[in-house]
Amino acid sequence: MAEQNLLVRITINPSVCNGRPSIRNMRFTVAQMLELLASGMSAEEILEDYPYIGRKDIDASLLYAALIANPQSIQPLALAS
Repeated sequence: MAEQNLLVRITINPSVCNGRPSIRNMRFTVAQMLELLASGMSAEEILEDYPYIGRKDIDASLLYAALIANPQSIQPLALAS
């Protein structure tokens, strides 16, 4: 259940970022978040540099990536309006 609560933060909207998974319907994609983390930025640094991002957004991005990496656990997301 906690997973579902986090995943509502990840939206897919054809009008935002060409339909790529984004954070809370903002122009900040899951891929951007993962690239920041992969570059070595800590969650605290991301939160400081991007004040409109919350810790749960980071957690949701990581959870989404983990689910995508495991094809047996892929769950459909609802399209944002």
